Amino acid sequence: MEVRLRPFNNKYGGIPLEKTIGFIGTGVMGKSMVQHLLNNSHSVYIYNRSKDKALDLIENGAVWCESPKDVAQQADIIFTIVGYPYDVEEVYFGSDGLLPHGKFNSVFIDMTTSTPTLAKKIYEEGKKKGIQALDAPVSGGDIGAKNGTLTIMVGGDEQTFTDILPIISCFGQNIVYQGTAGSGQHTKMCNQIAIATNMIGVCEALVYAKKAGLDPEIVLKSISAGAAGSWSLSNYVPRILSGDYSPGFFIKHFIKDMKIALEEAEKMNLPLPGLALAKQMYEELAEQGEENNGTQALIKYWDQFE
Repeated sequence: MEVRLRPFNNKYGGIPLEKTIGFIGTGVMGKSMVQHLLNNSHSVYIYNRSKDKALDLIENGAVWCESPKDVAQQADIIFTIVGYPYDVEEVYFGSDGLLPHGKFNSVFIDMTTSTPTLAKKIYEEGKKKGIQALDAPVSGGDIGAKNGTLTIMVGGDEQTFTDILPIISCFGQNIVYQGTAGSGQHTKMCNQIAIATNMIGVCEALVYAKKAGLDPEIVLKSISAGAAGSWSLSNYVPRILSGDYSPGFFIKHFIKDMKIALEEAEKMNLPLPGLALAKQMYEELAEQGEENNGTQALIKYWDQFE
């Protein structure tokens, strides 16, 4: 029941030309990821709930499908990156979903940040139908997606990971196999936990600099190169300083991720006070209408103290 992917002579390696690719979810992240596949001469069948978000891709050669079912019937290797676990449930298990209509020996790769439990369910149900499944959530935001430098954390069968690695390399660089089904999602929770409290520190450092009468851009030059340096500090502070709160990653999706992490931690009897605080702060911003802004909009939390 294995899909054997032989090398394809292009920049990234690749899959055999007879293997077609499906991609469901062409939002902030997915749009760039599909474009990378197209740029490397892959045939890509796409579906998105809002077709208008996929028009550029269609013009560039992607083939539009009317449902996940249509993608499943056309493609051998299918990526999904949607919003919430309930979206994943619908895409995979709905009447027009991937699992009811997937082809034998096809490979499904869910790149949504979802629950480890759901990842295991997809894996087990796929196995019953001769379908291989990986959970492969990503980190790097819109910048990583555009540049093809995403970090990808993968759970599932290691041989399937090895077989599919050349194509995932089209849009990722730091691609690591984490273990059995669900391990990719657990690793993404570690990632989100680290980001959540780091974003608080980044914003607190920025508001402190302003209160102290410092030039935040000059401060950034010093602290980003030292022990305080982080991806969020280097990439989000410039956006904050320019008033750019557009989403590389939506606040509403980050809240979803933090809820998943806290629920998983509770199952393990593990307290995560820093994460709980970050979730509370972001929820307050969401209540104020900031849920569709990027996570860097956390800086607005301090507006109430001015």
